[in-house]
Amino acid sequence: MTVVVTAGHVDHGKSSLVLALTGTDPDRFEEEKRRGLTIDLGFAHTVLPSGTELSFIDVPGHVKFLRNMLAGVGGVNACVFVVAATEGWKPQSEEHLRILELLGVEFGIVALTKVDLVDDDLLELAQMDIVDHVEGTFLENAPVVPVAATAGEGIDEMRAAIDTLVERSGAVADRGRPRLWIDRVFAAKGSGTIVTGTLVGGAMVSDSSMHVVPLDRDIRIRSIQTAGSTVERIGPGNRVALNLSGTDHHELSRGDAVIEPDRWHLTDRVDASLDVLASLDHEVSRRGAFVAYFGSGEHPVKLRVLGTESLAPGTTGAVRLFLPAELPLLPGDRYILRESGRDETVGGGEILDIAPVVRASRAAPDRSVDRVVRERGWIRADELERLTGEVVEPSLGDWVTTPEALADTVRAVVERVVEAGDAGVDLAVFDERERAAIESSDEIVVETGLVLPADAVDPYVDHPFLDELLAGGFTPPAPDDVDRNDIRELARRGHIVQRDGIVFHTATIDAAADVAADLLQQFPDGFTVAAFRDVTGASRKYVLPLVSELDSRGITRRRDDVRIGGPRLPAR
Repeated sequence: MTVVVTAGHVDHGKSSLVLALTGTDPDRFEEEKRRGLTIDLGFAHTVLPSGTELSFIDVPGHVKFLRNMLAGVGGVNACVFVVAATEGWKPQSEEHLRILELLGVEFGIVALTKVDLVDDDLLELAQMDIVDHVEGTFLENAPVVPVAATAGEGIDEMRAAIDTLVERSGAVADRGRPRLWIDRVFAAKGSGTIVTGTLVGGAMVSDSSMHVVPLDRDIRIRSIQTAGSTVERIGPGNRVALNLSGTDHHELSRGDAVIEPDRWHLTDRVDASLDVLASLDHEVSRRGAFVAYFGSGEHPVKLRVLGTESLAPGTTGAVRLFLPAELPLLPGDRYILRESGRDETVGGGEILDIAPVVRASRAAPDRSVDRVVRERGWIRADELERLTGEVVEPSLGDWVTTPEALADTVRAVVERVVEAGDAGVDLAVFDERERAAIESSDEIVVETGLVLPADAVDPYVDHPFLDELLAGGFTPPAPDDVDRNDIRELARRGHIVQRDGIVFHTATIDAAADVAADLLQQFPDGFTVAAFRDVTGASRKYVLPLVSELDSRGITRRRDDVRIGGPRLPAR
């Protein structure tokens, strides 16, 4: 299904056109019908001649309800722009067109309505007026279709034009990261909480766990409807109604978002481009009461112009926006900025950075992934995807970094290890990035928890106590005259084993494993400690620690009063 939004000045016939095309009156409220004025968003769907299913979002045209109009146009890429032949281009026509441009809408057609109420001369003037006003915009070469909705004139031609529009606009990208900005919340009898919105970014599946922000609540999708039908799965680019469990409809509101848990970076600070409208009669600076529109939501924001103090009308610059609550945004998301004090649209643009780390006085944001990596030095690949929406192959391990940062880290680690010499450096003192850098260097190696120069000679390999232990075999001497630091370092380097206060040479443990394997050849059902003692000639003082060490290594296993073979028993 494709979603198309209507736009245009109040009372130019948007709702009547939708009614004629779909058979559904998008004006849902009694007040709208009484006043003949669209106040809130309306929705309708139809099937085009090509068989394509189409949903309309009908937005208010009156300036007093501009916030409702803005809630409906986010995330939509095609529009039917409505201009009445009886009145021609009006102020809200201009503002709606500028808003659609700022939001990045690329495809549209113009519906010239109420043509049955004008003569040929006025009709021609209205068409010329439209051509003049859309010059240089995305509607410059758009078809202008004359219609008289209430009389049924031109409706077939409009359907055909919309079919072509839908084909030109193409399919909505599926990036595997669904996000639904809620534009309507209500409770359905017997069903509970229902939210509606235009799904973008990825698919949603019935009975899946999701998350609502900024409420910060885990919820479950009980069922999904689109165009009045229940479906198990729905892809992006569709109007969707979700029946949710885990929250009450009173807790939700327009502008909230339904997202997958742990897939989004939630932010209350963004850097963004700002295209200032040329029609503005003043510069834009940090002074003012600003409101930003993201998705379907309206949010009061504080603004800081980056790189200069202010932006003149008709210019483009960068700003930092401070939001009152964390939202699931991505670079490339579009927004509209209004100043509530003057009740005017200031401009809009796209999000460039959802987690700025550079001070505003030095920030130069863009949508480059390389910039995000460069400013952080090192960043995990999954975090980078949350910050940019892009999947990037890690540079090393789970990390993405620049060649310069990688080289600097490797160099610093190597220098530290080389300076320590043959004694090495404990691996535990290095952080995760440094450990990843260690693996990429041929100049250093990791042995028994130590990071050593690749050509290092173990200073403890010829320690005299090792000879004494080896000679003692299963009855080793006590280390009474050996420095405790030496004992600790010999154990760390894997030369000796300490068990229950007894110190053994590692070769003795290997010999004990061979003894256990031989005994199990004789006693397949298991051998006793006494049998092990008889073979080794050692007393229980030494035999019990030896057998315990074999158990801990998985060489043997204890079963009642005997030892049986473990998974690491030497083969025989």
